[in-house]
Amino acid sequence: MRPLLTRRFLIPALALGAVFMTPAVSAIAATCGTGTFEAWLADFKTEAAAKGISQAAITSGLNGVTLDKDVLARDRSQAVFNQTFEQFSGRMVPPRLLRGSNMLKQYGSVLSRIEEAYGVPGEVIVAIWGLETDFGANNGKFPTIRSLATLAYDCRRADEFRAELMDALRLIERGDLAPADMRGAWAGEIGQTQFMPSSYLKYAIDFDGNGRRDLLHSVPDVLASTANYFASHGWQRGKGFEPGSPNFAVIQQWNKSDVYAKTIAYFASRLAKAP
Repeated sequence: MRPLLTRRFLIPALALGAVFMTPAVSAIAATCGTGTFEAWLADFKTEAAAKGISQAAITSGLNGVTLDKDVLARDRSQAVFNQTFEQFSGRMVPPRLLRGSNMLKQYGSVLSRIEEAYGVPGEVIVAIWGLETDFGANNGKFPTIRSLATLAYDCRRADEFRAELMDALRLIERGDLAPADMRGAWAGEIGQTQFMPSSYLKYAIDFDGNGRRDLLHSVPDVLASTANYFASHGWQRGKGFEPGSPNFAVIQQWNKSDVYAKTIAYFASRLAKAP
């Protein structure tokens, strides 16, 4: 998922929590774009502690974090999404089609179990896997906490990214990820299908049974968690996924870019027909 693409973090896991925020917490909430980044970060640490996040998670996650001007520049450009469906799909799908077909075969038994559990066909999951990170080969190099803090300090989408930064600290506290391992796309997506921290918290599955929800290294966890996301957003077992079909609206919840959603469906349909 790449941000105009501002997709899964579209419905932050903490959105409901804001309704129940106490006046004291509201009063200390870090205000975007005011003062120095360092002062904003100090206020955010206080806010995180007031919301019950441990000092250990706050310290390990946020100490030494600095503003990333490259992230701000990328957030304001996103020129790729000015492309038409024909341009984008033509660039993205053909180079990935053969490997996608091979991945369907290599993980066929895992994908069959996932479809049985969640109702989502393997070709849809593999299409997303390929489009997001070239099947786990390019998860991204940006430090996740730094990216999220930068975008939370900026005022364009401050509330969304502040919630995501809180959830990133919760991932650290829960033991899913160490701060040093949290590297991904410039807008804070993590793992082989690029979950925002809120989605990681809510939908990540330990499908390989090793006791960890590992979306960085475990392919079964990655594929099952992606299917769980779709199932949790209303995927209808056995229904179509092309534009106009019952499940295309679910694909659009993965990514609000219509061009990207259509490309997922197109890639998946090509994989379904592959020999």
